[in-house]
Amino acid sequence: MKTILVTGGAGFIGSHLCEYLLNQDNEVICLDNLFTGRKENVKHLLKNPNFEFIRHDITIPLHVECDQVYNLACPASPVHYQHNPVKTIKCNTIGVINMLGLAKRVKARILQASTSEVYGDPEVHPQKEDYWGNVNPIGIRSCYDEGKRVAECLFFDYHRMNNTDIRIARIFNTYGPNMSKNDGRVVSNFITQAINNEDITVYGDGSQTRSFCYVDDLVKGLYSLMNKEDFIGPVNLGNPAELTILEIAQKIILLTNSSSKIVSKPLPSDDPRKRKPDISLAEKELNWHPQVDLETGLEKTIAYFRTANN
Repeated sequence: MKTILVTGGAGFIGSHLCEYLLNQDNEVICLDNLFTGRKENVKHLLKNPNFEFIRHDITIPLHVECDQVYNLACPASPVHYQHNPVKTIKCNTIGVINMLGLAKRVKARILQASTSEVYGDPEVHPQKEDYWGNVNPIGIRSCYDEGKRVAECLFFDYHRMNNTDIRIARIFNTYGPNMSKNDGRVVSNFITQAINNEDITVYGDGSQTRSFCYVDDLVKGLYSLMNKEDFIGPVNLGNPAELTILEIAQKIILLTNSSSKIVSKPLPSDDPRKRKPDISLAEKELNWHPQVDLETGLEKTIAYFRTANN
């Protein structure tokens, strides 16, 4: 049994990770400031004697004993990370330094939840880990994009200077239960609008592409990376099945039997045109590949949104 700290543990991905780690017979400390995380996501875990919830912001130093740290703390959707961009960049700098300092002190292995956004609006397709990216350092998304790039830099510098045991995952678009309906992400937006038979808002002409990975698959990838010896990453974790935004909208209308119409709105600044992971490294090093197809994952997510009071 390990003691595992999950920052951002009450968030969408973090809550699924906490449950998965408990099912592997670990003690889990779930840390979240509840800015975008929700206590409801982990409410069913509170009765587990191996689970502990702490409300805390990682920009403030933390002193706990643990064997592993999954650092997922950070707003991850444009609506939320642009709401307070200074706080977002603080999370990815001051917060990351605090978590690395903790891992260094207690000699814990620490995993950084990085993102496909480090590739920016990519000029290489699909994206491999050795691609350095095309990011606007002063754009409205840079608090997140550049913040995560700085976080990766800090992780490698702690590793090189202090021999800190690190892992880095670059997470591509993820969806599933426990998403918030107001988080501004494509899947949650479209499902909420479709269920309510409202117009589905597609930004631009909908020809931009994304690759969506179901949350259960992602969690297994994170767990595999954390527990793989002699491999630190960075490694892409995502589903290489690429669809246009318009195709996603049409699929969700079909699955919800909705009467929604698709309407266009102007494309936001610095919105990537293409996004698709090359996961050959994850397949080789982690023996990992997504198992849940898009239709199955969307059906589970739609069922959640129909019953969840979020």
